[in-house]
Amino acid sequence: MILHLVLFLISSYLAGNSQAQLQVGFYAASCPDVEALVGGAVREAAATDVNIGPALLRLHFHDCIVEGCEGSILIDNGVETDEKHAFGHQGVRGFDVIERAKSQLEAVCPQIVSCADILALAARDAVVLANGPSYEVELGRRDGVVSNVMSAGSMPAVTDSIQNLKAKFLQKGLTDKDLVLLTAAHSIGTTACFFMNQRLYTFPANGGSDPSIIPEFLPELKSTCPLNGDVNVRLPIDRGSAQVFDIQILQNIRSGFSVLQSDAALYQDEATRSVVDSYFGALIGPSFEADFVNSMVRMGRIGVLTGLQGTIRTTCSAFN
Repeated sequence: MILHLVLFLISSYLAGNSQAQLQVGFYAASCPDVEALVGGAVREAAATDVNIGPALLRLHFHDCIVEGCEGSILIDNGVETDEKHAFGHQGVRGFDVIERAKSQLEAVCPQIVSCADILALAARDAVVLANGPSYEVELGRRDGVVSNVMSAGSMPAVTDSIQNLKAKFLQKGLTDKDLVLLTAAHSIGTTACFFMNQRLYTFPANGGSDPSIIPEFLPELKSTCPLNGDVNVRLPIDRGSAQVFDIQILQNIRSGFSVLQSDAALYQDEATRSVVDSYFGALIGPSFEADFVNSMVRMGRIGVLTGLQGTIRTTCSAFN
């Protein structure tokens, strides 16, 4: 019993100490241009690809929510066992932007900046490009040395019930409020009809369409994603505001205009519905943007490696 307590206290200390070593300005002396170089790479990519911002934001989330924010999703050994090939990571992209930023950083700050930190910075810059809030990013993560497709088997999915979504976020130390706010990242970007077919045509509860879709919205979705149509056709996740980071995504959830089933699920649970509603109606209520930033920072601390843990890769797609 005493041994178990000692081990628990040691592990708790290490976990807390690991997070404490993340800090704003971590590279101020060792690589002062890190944020400018990453931001430049993101802006350059966005000049020719309007959807690269949402892709980079999603890439950071998909990295953190599996083994933690340690860059394991970036590894590409050319084998199907790499984490990036997990079913839950389908459609994830932006790897080339991270690699380009890493190459530029290696030229001026060799083996200083981790790929995991580049991901965190690129996600912030993606939000800013979409007129979302700017915020300071805690840095000091190191890169992981394992990448396994099996580790991504419990990724949150668009078909998950609200109970499953809450459980998966709680497992990572995230709250119901974090679930709502991180889902609000769907304010920008698109999804594929592949992720819509069950909701539109074979919804488990009735074998037809998801009844939470309001009647006037259903024909619009079905016209974009017809039965037996091209599953690669893409549609905005945030109806009416796909290119701008704003609170419209939560208004759509309240009004029955959610594109994704997992977004709609937020309004089917008392706790998450209360969080959504808290941003509307009150003259002086919580700040959506400030709360989103707080949740992004919290997510960015999941499972981080710091100090002598992990490594600093020279190429993000390969172990040293």
